[in-house]
Amino acid sequence: MCSKITYRTGTGTFITGRGMDWNDPSAETALWSFPAGMQRDGGAGSSPVGWTSRFGSVVASFYGVASSDGMNTAGLVTNILYLAESEYGEPDGEGRATISVGAWAQYYLDGFATVAEAVEATRKDLFSIVAPVLPNGRAASVHLALSDPSGDCAVIEYLDGRPVVHHGPEYRVMTNSPVYDQQLALNAYWDLIGGDRMLPGTISAADRFVRLSYNLKSSPEYEDRRMAVASVFSQMRAIGVPLGMEDPDRPNISATLWRAIADHDAKRYYFESTVEPSVMWVDLDKVDLASGAEVMAVDVARDGLAGEVSAEFRPREPFTFLA
Repeated sequence: MCSKITYRTGTGTFITGRGMDWNDPSAETALWSFPAGMQRDGGAGSSPVGWTSRFGSVVASFYGVASSDGMNTAGLVTNILYLAESEYGEPDGEGRATISVGAWAQYYLDGFATVAEAVEATRKDLFSIVAPVLPNGRAASVHLALSDPSGDCAVIEYLDGRPVVHHGPEYRVMTNSPVYDQQLALNAYWDLIGGDRMLPGTISAADRFVRLSYNLKSSPEYEDRRMAVASVFSQMRAIGVPLGMEDPDRPNISATLWRAIADHDAKRYYFESTVEPSVMWVDLDKVDLASGAEVMAVDVARDGLAGEVSAEFRPREPFTFLA
């Protein structure tokens, strides 16, 4: 499922866009505000990792059991995308803590201000990921993208039970299978052909990666913030998979259910459902994300929900991570 880019504006700021593709339109999604100071744990395994959130965040939930996407008050953005080849391994006897795959993205949002900080912690390989099946019976098999206001990016995959990290501002595009090394190799081939002559056109992840890469490098770097956000929306809409199209044997080939755009500098998080096609957004400075504030949420499947929606958030008990 899914596609992701990080776009550089003409003023040197960055905007990250992603599309959520999935084969179950009933997957529950809400926007949540999680304040700093929350006591958290990994939610799965015999020895879940524990932490206290340093930063507040606004996230999009998935099935009400996972943080699938979001941005924190430092401007760090996480995006979870499907990867069939993920191999988390079995929690081993090395004394490492465990964390649910549903809490993985939230762990970074809660604890880190920059991609570099998050990557440094990841390379220490301090915990094992536990990946139970999703409510629709599919494996929770994913990889994760990070981006921050400086334009730094990372892609983290678990292969053979250990994290594999691609870190640097050049890693601005991400889709699904195959693993990231192979995606980069396939894209290098199409770079030689040149997108002005021909681009692969299927809805497969590898073809979407190539088209996203070409569109991103070919799109103007707008100085006007409104145009810059519009450019990212247009690129994510252009790569979307029409509703009703899917491959039952490959859940990473599914219809686009929603899109999210994170303006790192403005701390503004946009959301667009393909079922309720209106754009809403949250200005993080209009939501109370300070330590001690209430957890709040708003369901996105509501008629007429559009524009800045921070006033629509209501107190709610935080969801339990997939276990």
